[in-house]
Amino acid sequence: MFQPTYPLRTARLTLRPMVPGDLDDVYAWQSRPDVVRWMLGAGPRTREQSRASVTAMVAEDALRAEGDCLTLAVVAEARVIGTVELVWRSQADRTAELGYVFHPDHGGRGLATEAARALLDWAFGEFGLHRVYARCHARNEASARLMARLGMRQEARHVESYLFRGEWADQLVFAVLDREWRSAEG
Repeated sequence: MFQPTYPLRTARLTLRPMVPGDLDDVYAWQSRPDVVRWMLGAGPRTREQSRASVTAMVAEDALRAEGDCLTLAVVAEARVIGTVELVWRSQADRTAELGYVFHPDHGGRGLATEAARALLDWAFGEFGLHRVYARCHARNEASARLMARLGMRQEARHVESYLFRGEWADQLVFAVLDREWRSAEG
């Protein structure tokens, strides 16, 4: 089993496992159309749907086997302002996928970058990954900019690669290798 030593702390944030008491904060962004706009198969959630989502995320506190997801609450000013997650895609290839969702009221201050950077530090350090990638809808410019700020390079643009809200959509793939992460951090 692999998990960070909780909590992970940055200059402005605390990253910790989700708890059931995070429901109000999570519902505050999951109920917003502008937040779920780029999520595949997701519309604004009801409070009960958010409760089910939080219950699922509470169980995602460690990486036990390939395919598991580690989801961390990002806390600022005593509120959960978003989540960062790492999905263990391949044990043999030491690869994982990065994901994140943040309440828009906390945008523009570098908090998402700071939180994702802390998770990537753990992923390449203690967890020992070789490669981390992330994906987004090609029109999700904010997500693509975040990946670039993290030092991830755009590796691909998959043209009309998936059905998104009834239309074919392009997907961007960004990635960073352990040696690139270490040289950028050093």
